[in-house]
Amino acid sequence: MNKKTVADIDVKGKRALVRVDFNVPLADGKVSDDARIRAALPTIRALLDRGSVVILMSHLGRPDGKVVEKLRLAPVGEVLSTLLGRPVRTLSDCTGPEVEASCREAKPGDVLLLENLRFHPEEEKNDPSFAGALASLGDIFVNDAFGTAHRAHASTEGVTRYLPSVAGFLMQKEMEALGKALESPERPFAAVLGGAKVSDKIGVIRNLLGKVDVLMIGGGMAFTFLKAKGYEIGTSLLDEKHLEEVKGILAASGKVGIHLPLDVVITQEVTKNTQFQVVDAGAMLPGWKGVDIGPRTCVAFEQVLGRAKTIVWNGPMGVFEIPEFAKGTETVARAIAESSSTSIVGGGESAQAVEQLGLSPKITHVSTGGGASLEFLEGRVLPGVAALLDKTSAPVAP
Repeated sequence: MNKKTVADIDVKGKRALVRVDFNVPLADGKVSDDARIRAALPTIRALLDRGSVVILMSHLGRPDGKVVEKLRLAPVGEVLSTLLGRPVRTLSDCTGPEVEASCREAKPGDVLLLENLRFHPEEEKNDPSFAGALASLGDIFVNDAFGTAHRAHASTEGVTRYLPSVAGFLMQKEMEALGKALESPERPFAAVLGGAKVSDKIGVIRNLLGKVDVLMIGGGMAFTFLKAKGYEIGTSLLDEKHLEEVKGILAASGKVGIHLPLDVVITQEVTKNTQFQVVDAGAMLPGWKGVDIGPRTCVAFEQVLGRAKTIVWNGPMGVFEIPEFAKGTETVARAIAESSSTSIVGGGESAQAVEQLGLSPKITHVSTGGGASLEFLEGRVLPGVAALLDKTSAPVAP
């Protein structure tokens, strides 16, 4: 990564304004999964150890520019305080005189957590005044929120116009892991793509076709590919808008081996404890919907993954929230975990799957950013990264 990081600047005695991704799931007002909080700890601890005031800012959920009580960050602050072993002061807002005074009076070693950024509509609009108000709270800006790096918001891109801006260690880790996989992978290089919508992955597929040796496709998006081959797909998900484009991808795949489902799990009702059956991919029944890859496909995908030296996976193989339709996703997750490859699992549902199965320690890198990792794999520039100082930039003034 050609961007400056926390390690490249002097932070002693400075107020470090740090964008983190604490958009964590809540249950009954408590944090139910603290993985994203734990992922930010190396950067926070490094800043504290080097004598900085740490001012954290994050969004939580989708409050749409309004104050939503159940989306306040206080529960996050409690978990962070426990993990750090020191007090974390959660403020009642992210801008305004009281917030400014609290940040101004903070001493090195203090940790402050601003209130949910998205309580303000100006955040997602990247409003310059709001960005300036946030920037006034710190002396330097550290972006450690890879999960929001694909969005040009006030707290990710806007603040960089006012403060010296560098990457945190999580951001660095994400960019280097994904970058190495795309730029210098050990081969064979296999990609597994799933999820519901072809539209979400078209750009990724086009970018990966020039980089991977093997591409495996499952999930709801696979049925548009099967339809493009002339198969009956019943009431399965179909992206009519991109059907011709998918036909073009199949025709232009060249030396890349594109593996589609050989068999599929089908049902008439996508619910728990419902009837289902397994049929060949070319023998779908009218009125039935495909909800997972079948057992022959699982074996075929396992064999390909077992030979791969680099694997990138993004998107489940079926409706894995329902146990009956989770076998494909579980098979892929276990095959990747048991392989000797360099393995990268994109954020979102894929990361959730490996976490639930307890396989995260066996994966080389589990990304914290669903949309961001997708856009990176698509070859897009991430605004939150592009705005940071380059390695060759002049040193940050003391």
